[in-house]
Amino acid sequence: MYIDTHCHLHDEKLKDTDTVVDEYLKSGVSVALNMACCALTSEMGSKLAEKYSSVYFGTGCHPSDINGLDQTEFDRIQKLTTHPKCVAVGEIGLDYYWQPYDKEKQIDGFIKQMELAKSVKLPISIHCRDATGDMLKILKDNKEKLEYGGVMHCFSGSVETAKELLKLGLYISFAGPLTFKNANSILEVAKMVPNDMCLTETDSPYLSPHPLRGKVNGPKNVPIILNKLAEIKGLDGMVLAQNVMNNAKTLFKKLV
Repeated sequence: MYIDTHCHLHDEKLKDTDTVVDEYLKSGVSVALNMACCALTSEMGSKLAEKYSSVYFGTGCHPSDINGLDQTEFDRIQKLTTHPKCVAVGEIGLDYYWQPYDKEKQIDGFIKQMELAKSVKLPISIHCRDATGDMLKILKDNKEKLEYGGVMHCFSGSVETAKELLKLGLYISFAGPLTFKNANSILEVAKMVPNDMCLTETDSPYLSPHPLRGKVNGPKNVPIILNKLAEIKGLDGMVLAQNVMNNAKTLFKKLV
């Protein structure tokens, strides 16, 4: 019933993948999308998708890894887009938090991967940290590259930013921070985003939801996030869970 639309099962913090998968299946999570940070993690994601029927994956280069995106790296990422269980180009985007960063390389790499997504008819999974202004400008200036849609993963911005993303046809994905006690801004966003544009994720092994903060996160915790979202919206949890699953299948068309 539940879906984790953004996790990192390849991460070394999730040491025993068999156990992680077993735990999330027992918690009612039937699908997990493993998003990549580089060519290597893209390839790791493809192997996980081949091993586990419940796992699909994205291929792409995270902005913090953009210095490694040479032609060889790009070719490895591009090759994986033809995999039957590759559902997205991601995660890609901008990150001005970690110093030092090369803004020009990040922007160029983001746009190049947006072009790739359009050419292979896949949506994008977008990462944005401390770069909202540039992110919105790039998305608006390259709207034609969003033909197959996309999602702003782990959204933590303002209502105004969310409205601009929705105008571009992008989904908004909510993660562990939605459950934090100081999450006032995100709560307002959650109330505003239409039910048919919401997704849920864990971004595991990071950002464990309350009351599990400080512990290693896993897709098994998606129900905590979704139930919080349902509470905010005044909806039945199972109704919203089905709604989110339908949204995911609409965006990530290779899901079955």
